Amino acid sequence: MEQQEYAVGATRVAAGRPDGRAGGAGRGPADAVLAVREAQRGAERGAACRSDREAGPGGAVADNGADDPQASAEELSPDPGLLRLAHWFAAATPGTADDLCTASFGLYPARHLGAAAAPGEPAVSWWHGPTAHAAVPRAREARTDGGLRRARRDAAALPVVRSGAKQGGPGRHRRPERSPGLPELPCDVQDRSGGELPDAERRIAARLLLAHPLVTASGPHADGFPLIRRHRDWLTERFDTLLGYRLVVGPWHARLCKAGLGPGAARRLEHPATGAPFTPAGYARLALALALLVDAPEQLPYGRLLRAMRAAAPELVAEGGEGADAALDMALAALADWQVLGELPTDPGDTAFVLTVDRELARAVPAGPPALADDAADLIRRAAEAEPGTAVRRLLAETPAVLAADLPEDQREWLREHRLSGPAALAEFLGLEAELRAEGVALLDPAAELTDLALPGAGTLAQATLLLVERLVEEVRPLPGEDTGGDVPIPDALIDGALGDIADDHDLPARYLADRTALRRDALGLLHRLNLITPTPRTTWLLRPPAARYAPAPDLRPTPGTGRHSRPAAPPPPHEGMRA
Repeated sequence: MEQQEYAVGATRVAAGRPDGRAGGAGRGPADAVLAVREAQRGAERGAACRSDREAGPGGAVADNGADDPQASAEELSPDPGLLRLAHWFAAATPGTADDLCTASFGLYPARHLGAAAAPGEPAVSWWHGPTAHAAVPRAREARTDGGLRRARRDAAALPVVRSGAKQGGPGRHRRPERSPGLPELPCDVQDRSGGELPDAERRIAARLLLAHPLVTASGPHADGFPLIRRHRDWLTERFDTLLGYRLVVGPWHARLCKAGLGPGAARRLEHPATGAPFTPAGYARLALALALLVDAPEQLPYGRLLRAMRAAAPELVAEGGEGADAALDMALAALADWQVLGELPTDPGDTAFVLTVDRELARAVPAGPPALADDAADLIRRAAEAEPGTAVRRLLAETPAVLAADLPEDQREWLREHRLSGPAALAEFLGLEAELRAEGVALLDPAAELTDLALPGAGTLAQATLLLVERLVEEVRPLPGEDTGGDVPIPDALIDGALGDIADDHDLPARYLADRTALRRDALGLLHRLNLITPTPRTTWLLRPPAARYAPAPDLRPTPGTGRHSRPAAPPPPHEGMRA
């Protein structure tokens, strides 16, 4: 599908689209020719649109033949590639569906660790190098922010991790408050007229695009859109050179077309309001609706869209019930969040409700059309293909840490040869800090802005997860000289015991106290998405070296059997006379 300069808006105006535009094609007042052309097309569709608006809840329209669902749906022809994608989503497992969404849409945010550790030698291991852990005072007030609160006040109780939210102070483990608009430039940068102001603006725009690949002129990140347009030529060149990403900047929106991250990327789409993860059925309905909206009229009755979905792929929408309703709700909520759709009906049964469609934004959503792929696995593989340097830089820019052991040989060799220059170029481009360790590289964001997940972070789950990873590291951290191959197995009993201690020593929400399985699932899920643990077929989980940056620094020279991180001294060999 050919990329064009698309448009977007969020507020409605009389007799037109947001920002005074006459329709969803994204034309500004200067684009008179395109506006006239669109008006001519609109005139041809006028009678059909008026008929659809008169449709009742069942979609029936008198005297025009639209009471036949098939006849009404024929006017909406689905895009073949997106329709094919919808079937792949429906047949995928949850993890594969997440990877397929990453590969086909590329709308995932960057994810970086914060809390920079003290500088260390690049050859030192994460297991034994400087950490980002900070001691937490034991004395705490009663909980007022929904975080953890100590249940027992005895000396043996664990230190509690709290957020500073609603306390008037920053809090040691609190993620910095995110401004609804752009981050303010430092005063010394704002007041200078030299080259530093453009550099700061470019960095802000680059970070915004990496965090939000679709930025609109009237959406939640509209304050940053002028910066993107102002520096679009420079941004286009840098994203293409460093990451192989294509940047499309139109009058009303900017789209950074990201590549896929390959299988097992642990990225997923979530319901914008509830945070519920998308299911394969939700992804399937999203792709199906998108297949119809790319060429839909600007004013589309809700019932007509539903009929068109049933006609285009009856096997995908035939099932009813609560699960089907939830999947459709997910799909429509995501489309509204991307501003492909305007206001949604408050009553799902209101089929006469007229949707406002921005079909140019709908065409901007797909980043990797599946036309050349044989199946879902092939699309996931193709979307992540790149030459070694570009592939490694993408991982550095998008993921919490890049471990050499995870890379194929050609990419591992590139990282070895460009160990300093490769991360440094991205750190300069995005305002990050490179942390070099023996196992790999992490680009850190101490401001905790360029990420969708934070650790340390506010909230009970993030705080409980931080306590969990501290305990796991202290229990299984290898001693210097031990050959672990990088990752270390975590016994199931250790996970359950640590979570049990945390639940006993701190006040947790009732849902976690009543369901320890949910606490385990959510805490391990957060660590997995941050690439601090990884699943394996043989053991439940492996602890990854970067996890050690969240634990206290190890005592590398303890007395055998007495140190905090030491192993018990080996028993002496049996006396010769005692041997059998």
